[in-house]
Amino acid sequence: MQLDGLGIIVTGAANGIGAATLAAYVREGARVAALDVEDDAGRARVATLGESARYFHCDVSRKREVDAVFADAVAWLGRLDVLAHVAAIEGSGPAESLSEDDWARMLAVNLMGTVFTNQAAFRHMKERGGRIINFGSGAAVRGMVGASHYAASKGGVQAFTRTAAQEWGGYGVTVNAVAPAAWTRMYDAYLERLGEVGREMALETMQRMIPLGGKLGDPERDVAPVMVFLASPAAHFITGQLIAVDGGMVMLGA
Repeated sequence: MQLDGLGIIVTGAANGIGAATLAAYVREGARVAALDVEDDAGRARVATLGESARYFHCDVSRKREVDAVFADAVAWLGRLDVLAHVAAIEGSGPAESLSEDDWARMLAVNLMGTVFTNQAAFRHMKERGGRIINFGSGAAVRGMVGASHYAASKGGVQAFTRTAAQEWGGYGVTVNAVAPAAWTRMYDAYLERLGEVGREMALETMQRMIPLGGKLGDPERDVAPVMVFLASPAAHFITGQLIAVDGGMVMLGA
């Protein structure tokens, strides 16, 4: 029970890595507010976890909504010790033809959603400290053909994470980011857009790029344990880091 008694908010909790993180936190003794915009999936997920989890609808791209939902969630939790901000969207298109709307939506959810949720969490943490865990991406480190707006949004997340870690460390608030490579519904959507030939090429490329097993990881087996560690007291002296959980696909330098 590494997280016994902690109050935690998880965004993007209805599916994928967010759902795996939510379940792991509850198993480790935390009380968890699960935020998402997919209400049916979110409520169904929470229903399997008992009284230690509650679902809240929240569009992270809307600042006023984020502030209001965080206030309600913290009132239910009784305290806020950890924010695991997993919520994000993906998309694709040639760099030369992505529209203004494409860019606006990607940045609104991925980058500004990170800013808004982190700001809201900090207001509830600044008196007693806490942990913020954001989600970056290997795409921001190496680039991502056909998804420049996604890569750029995650680059912004990583830069914001490092800066917030410096500004908020004096309050005992750590801010880190995880760069995962896990097979989720989001990755399924990406493969579907590639078509049969593109899918086969992507999977062959993955075999060459990931030293550990040649394929993407599993959210529950590979990513959730790292999320538990980063939320736990054991991670109290780690901040401003991008932690790749990707089987060695991206090997980060100093």
